[in-house]
Amino acid sequence: MNSEKWYELIKKIDDCFLVLSENHLPCPEDVVDRYKWLDEEANYSILAHDNSVDPIFIYANKFALSCFKYRLDEMLFLPSRFSASASNRTEREQLLKTVTQNGIAYNYSGGRIDKSGNSFTIYDGIVWELKDQNGEKWGQAVLFYTEKQ
Repeated sequence: MNSEKWYELIKKIDDCFLVLSENHLPCPEDVVDRYKWLDEEANYSILAHDNSVDPIFIYANKFALSCFKYRLDEMLFLPSRFSASASNRTEREQLLKTVTQNGIAYNYSGGRIDKSGNSFTIYDGIVWELKDQNGEKWGQAVLFYTEKQ
């Protein structure tokens, strides 16, 4: 995917967040290129998966890639369920069902695993629905930190 389409995807993710939270994704006001900053410099993870039966990642910013220790080409098309250990997947699934019902969920913390199976904790997670202008769901996204905010 070329950078123009990549930044269009980030803008769509941000626009969906704005609709549900009444705020854009956090970004310093003086940043010249907001979507480049969100992708390359944000101090928190942004991930999105599609709306398939076994959702796959369609977006991960550089911070998320560093947390999960995947290269972008590895992370994209990875089923998102593999971001949590088998013991945490039931909790993760319940969270995603809550998001489906409410559109957005705040203050999520929980365990995740990286490419090598090492665990880490995510904090202050926000998970939201990704919908087009017609209200058709095309996925879900998450913002999270690796330290308490």
